[in-house]
Amino acid sequence: MGLIGKLVGGPQAVAALGDAAKGLAEVFTPSATKRMELSAQVQSEALREFAEEFGIAPTGLFDRAINGLNRLPRPLLAFGTIGLFVYAMVDPQQFALRMVGLNAVPEPLWWLLGAVVAFYFGARESYYFRTRGLSLPATAAAAPAALSEDANPALDDWRAKAG
Repeated sequence: MGLIGKLVGGPQAVAALGDAAKGLAEVFTPSATKRMELSAQVQSEALREFAEEFGIAPTGLFDRAINGLNRLPRPLLAFGTIGLFVYAMVDPQQFALRMVGLNAVPEPLWWLLGAVVAFYFGARESYYFRTRGLSLPATAAAAPAALSEDANPALDDWRAKAG
């Protein structure tokens, strides 16, 4: 047995002294380990509640039709741009006439069109970000069960050797 054990009077007294020192220290400085455990537990509970609240609800015919319409602008813009190149090759005079017409559009209207397109695609991205499923790593999902105040393998091993 070590010197401190001889002075204090045995392993139980050393454990009691350690617990008392821990309790006294936590009065002045909060336990960082306990704070991390509570933070992990709060975060896990918030994620669980978030997953329940924003679960994907079953959609009806109207919702599916609107989602189908919402998926049209991107392919139409892509194929329309390619179509402009084809149109320029097929009928260059008419294409040039149309481009002169586009050049007559005032700049604030171009800004408005840019804002509408940006908000449309931003809203779609936001929708997909909100509705995609949440997946937690296996260690994060099991963290609250493992974070118990008494779960300390090193301390358990020390107590088994000392007792």
